[in-house]
Amino acid sequence: MTQYTEYDDVLAGTCPFGGHTIGGAYTSSPTLSDWYPNRLRVEQLHRDGAAANPLSDFDYEAAFNTIDLAELKADLRHFMTTSVSWWPSDYGNYAPQMIRMAWHSAGTYRIADGRGGAGQALQRFAPINSWWDNGNTDKSRRLLWPIKKKYGNALSWADLMVLAGNVALEVMGFPTTGFGGGRRDAWEADDGTYWGPEYIENSNPESYDAMVMRSQRWTGEPGDSDYELEQPLAASHQALIYVNPEGPNENGIPEESAVDIRITFGRMAMNDEETVALIAGGHAFGKSHGKVAADKIGAPPEIAPMEAMGMGWNNPEGKGFAEYTMTNGIEGAWTPDPTQWDNSYLENLFAYEWEKIENPDTGATQWKPIDASAPKTPDAHLEGVEHELMMMTSDIALKVDPVYREICLRFRDDFDYFTQEFSKAWYKLTHRDMGPKSRYLGPEVAEEDFIWQDPLPVAQHPVVGDEGIGRLKQAILDSGLTVSDLAYTAFSAAVTYRDTDKRGGANGARLALAPQKDWAVNRRTVDVVARLRGVMADFNTGTEKVSLADLIVLGGCVAVEQAARAAGEDVSVPFTPGRVDATDEQTDIRQFQWLAPVVDGFRNFVMDDFATVAPKVSPEQMFLDRAGLLSLSAPEWVALTGGMRVLGCNHDGSDHGVFTDRVGVLSTDFFDNLTSTDYEWSKADEAGLSFTLDDRGTGQPVFRATRNDLVFGSNSQLRAVAEVYAASDGQSRFVRDFVAVWDKVMMADRYDVKPG
Repeated sequence: MTQYTEYDDVLAGTCPFGGHTIGGAYTSSPTLSDWYPNRLRVEQLHRDGAAANPLSDFDYEAAFNTIDLAELKADLRHFMTTSVSWWPSDYGNYAPQMIRMAWHSAGTYRIADGRGGAGQALQRFAPINSWWDNGNTDKSRRLLWPIKKKYGNALSWADLMVLAGNVALEVMGFPTTGFGGGRRDAWEADDGTYWGPEYIENSNPESYDAMVMRSQRWTGEPGDSDYELEQPLAASHQALIYVNPEGPNENGIPEESAVDIRITFGRMAMNDEETVALIAGGHAFGKSHGKVAADKIGAPPEIAPMEAMGMGWNNPEGKGFAEYTMTNGIEGAWTPDPTQWDNSYLENLFAYEWEKIENPDTGATQWKPIDASAPKTPDAHLEGVEHELMMMTSDIALKVDPVYREICLRFRDDFDYFTQEFSKAWYKLTHRDMGPKSRYLGPEVAEEDFIWQDPLPVAQHPVVGDEGIGRLKQAILDSGLTVSDLAYTAFSAAVTYRDTDKRGGANGARLALAPQKDWAVNRRTVDVVARLRGVMADFNTGTEKVSLADLIVLGGCVAVEQAARAAGEDVSVPFTPGRVDATDEQTDIRQFQWLAPVVDGFRNFVMDDFATVAPKVSPEQMFLDRAGLLSLSAPEWVALTGGMRVLGCNHDGSDHGVFTDRVGVLSTDFFDNLTSTDYEWSKADEAGLSFTLDDRGTGQPVFRATRNDLVFGSNSQLRAVAEVYAASDGQSRFVRDFVAVWDKVMMADRYDVKPG
């Protein structure tokens, strides 16, 4: 009998045959995506599920709250100033290394879709764990394992990594704004997030042409009016967290580096002042490592030899660490005292002129002071050895860009103000993907409400009761608003929710505020909201009060109940009151604008210049993305869309996908006609964006559709679900499933009444 001991990474439960070996390593056969690169990967909706999570039944909030945070921080402080032989600390202090780990964990966040960030400790898994820019962060996490082991499952890796960064700053004399726990770990590789079009063999920057790879995500050149980074990407380059420290294409041009910095940090939700604070603050500590050429460094963790036990980037030179350490190829420290919070980074950046040089060991571009009298910095490991200060091209960029320069000088001349702004920017960096402040755990949560948290006011009146809800339902029915308009408006309020960074949703009634009320997709809601305000005004003259946010959602519930009743199904749609109404002052218009949909297939919306904004993506791929942001399963996605169609919830009131002559009835007509063999579909335009359903006998068009309609019949996985509802016994199941997913969407942002 054949024994698979040599290739014990063959997955249990999968066929072990059909693969082959290359250099003694087992490789699998081509994947579905290899065979069919344009297929819609519906399975993305089901990644990181309960089956992968050994703690799916674990109450993390309760467990975290049992931790003595003071004891945990004491353990971290003790760790910072100790050192182990297998990976000794620079300057006898692990703090700078922990800051880098925490920063890179949080720095993957991007505001376009809320993906990335520190919230799930994805730095532990592919592809992020093996990005070149994350070189040796595997050592940082392994160094923290004794502390993680001590506190067990009560302390997630995601929380530990951020807290380690906070304590590291405090150890070096920096006052942090606070810390909020509550991050839940992921349990599998993230193969669903689009991080860019490039492929880099072994994540080794020596193995690819940087200019070719970079050009795949950028249009134009720095300084050109059309210079732009592909949406939704944020990092300027494959396998980087932010920008290339040597400048675009390693060109060493600070002015062009500044352009990349502004675009990249802006995509990560930071303004110019926050950007400067983070760069100048972060570079006040530690050093960069570049003592060994990149082509000598071993494979990253994900493909390292088995005996490396999950640690990559083996360095064969000298000790392989300490004074021989290699990360980004740039060697040196920014300040004379790399383990102490001070203002010397900015002081020296402006006190001296800097010349561009080539690192003799790696060839990387870096800068040194021209003036020989500039202060020196100690070697991180060799007693009595000193070196010249170092700056990167991305540091010099802060000096030459006029806006960044002005901010730098203000920070240089007012150290207290700089300290305050860096502290707030660090808090934002490490917490911005956590969603509402109510999700934060622990005694060090900052008291201040920050605009980037989308704060909500405290309710000024009791939650409306059952009797009041009954009167409101009748008032909504008497208002003359249609089932379609009520359902459309409620859904429009709720669909902005993103499970990635827990932003958006119906709570706050921001549908009625700028910028959301002005989005093209929401024009249909304006008159409905005005009518509902009238209902609210009449009701609120009494002793009970209702918020506009609650009334919008209740209107949708009334609509679904009426539609189900018209289909012969008597159901009660759940409604949980308690929402409040945000104000203009509590809404960051610039950042909230990123929640505007490019495509929302639920409402059959595709923005006018979609082909320009996302030339490489189809509408149905963006529709899948929207379903993922709502944390829907494939069956939930199918049921919700089918219901929205028969309710007449297209953004423009069109009949695309409305495969029924009973609009407003929660029927299975959408599925019946989608799967019928009595008709055939044909393109209505050359691009294949719209279609007609033609009668096979007469050839006459019966219905019209978009790609966001037909995908539920053309995709094999989605069609399989649609057939469940189209079957003769599918009606009751459909209504039940639609009501359940409707309630899920309406309640997605209600962290005040559901577990975080």
